[in-house]
Amino acid sequence: MTLRTSRRPRLLSIAAIAASAAIVLSACSSSPAEEPEGTTDSASTVSITDNYGTVEVPVNPKTVVALDNHVFETLDSWNVELAAAPKGIMGSVWPNYSDDDSVVDIGSHREPNLEAIVAAEPDLIIAGYRFGDAYDDIKAQNPNAAVIDIAPREGEDLMSELQRTTTILGQIFDHEDDAKALNTKLDDAIAGAKDAYNGTDTVMAVNTSGGKIGYLAPGIGRSVGPVFGALGLTPALEVEGASSDHQGDDISVEAIAASNPEWIIALDRDAAFAPEDRDEGSAPAAELIAGSEALKNVPAVTKGNIVYLDANFYLTEDIQAYTELFERIQDAFAAA
Repeated sequence: MTLRTSRRPRLLSIAAIAASAAIVLSACSSSPAEEPEGTTDSASTVSITDNYGTVEVPVNPKTVVALDNHVFETLDSWNVELAAAPKGIMGSVWPNYSDDDSVVDIGSHREPNLEAIVAAEPDLIIAGYRFGDAYDDIKAQNPNAAVIDIAPREGEDLMSELQRTTTILGQIFDHEDDAKALNTKLDDAIAGAKDAYNGTDTVMAVNTSGGKIGYLAPGIGRSVGPVFGALGLTPALEVEGASSDHQGDDISVEAIAASNPEWIIALDRDAAFAPEDRDEGSAPAAELIAGSEALKNVPAVTKGNIVYLDANFYLTEDIQAYTELFERIQDAFAAA
């Protein structure tokens, strides 16, 4: 083999090495600000706007306390572990939380164990809704935690609020695509029910509890009220001064019957609770409506045009529950 002794190739090699070294040094000295958008690490945060203002929240927080029933189903489906939760108002809907001894029970909103929240040393506390009265205390007692309230706001469109909650959860727990899918599914369910409604049939919303049938006002009535606006339903009865009380308004069954509804949408408030926790005289909604002498001749009953909410709806009231309800309504309208 002939060895080349020319100096030129050697000089070129040295120049190439020097250039490579300069590139490496330049790359090593790049500042974090020059990294591509969207990069995250274990210390990253996301800025969200909750019901009180802007909050910096850790992405995929390690220790989470959740108090709002609107978020349990979503967190459970995303395999988010909780350090503490209000098992006293969870029923048997979310056994991954309520039956897990490692999840501390903080009780119910009536007598919350706020010290248990502090002891959990959470990075994130999802407050709100039933625990709204305790928000200030929770925030003051947990200065190192991000405390957020993303429950649906009063006076706002409920469906949009549920989607807002879901979007924020997706940002916090790095499930933005899943959040978008949940929001789209709700939109599709609303659109399907709207298409199936003939636009003229009158609709009555009722709840049942303690053996009584109550009136739920269109628009504001607990659980079912917002369905009227979402679908453009024609109310069978509108009462001046109606309330959003969870027990419904004190309207007689005879007045409900006199409105002659073509459809009834019924919420059974007692269905989600164990027998010992139900109101005295409790009976299934279907039994009460079918056995009502006053209602026996109204079109909704004679035609079987009755939509019953899921038994756990009173406990959940989340985006999944409303999506399923709209799908039930669509099926019922289409079948009729």
